[in-house]
Amino acid sequence: MLRNVKAKLQSSTLSYKQAANQHCHHKVFNVGDLVMVYLRKERFLVGTYSKLKPRKLGPFPVEKRINDNVYVITLPPDLGISSTFNVSDIYSYHLPDASTVQLAKLESSSSGAREN
Repeated sequence: MLRNVKAKLQSSTLSYKQAANQHCHHKVFNVGDLVMVYLRKERFLVGTYSKLKPRKLGPFPVEKRINDNVYVITLPPDLGISSTFNVSDIYSYHLPDASTVQLAKLESSSSGAREN
């Protein structure tokens, strides 16, 4: 009877695990990959954080992979924060395509010149 209960518990645990992990995306970065980092207000000293600061910074290269969950990112020294990040605060950097760059140039040139 105990074996049957244990087997039933293991099978139900496995089905719960599969349902919970159905929407999880496993992110793995290699040394040298360019990433964007998300900066939470907890990373900054008290009084140095402003809600007007950018939330994401980058791209920065990955310096070291401690494990699948923790990475060391090469940050500029003037930020004054730890360079160790959890994988939940790191996003892949994708180079902008040519159409996005041209659209940004058109928007900036049209908003800068005003007619009387």
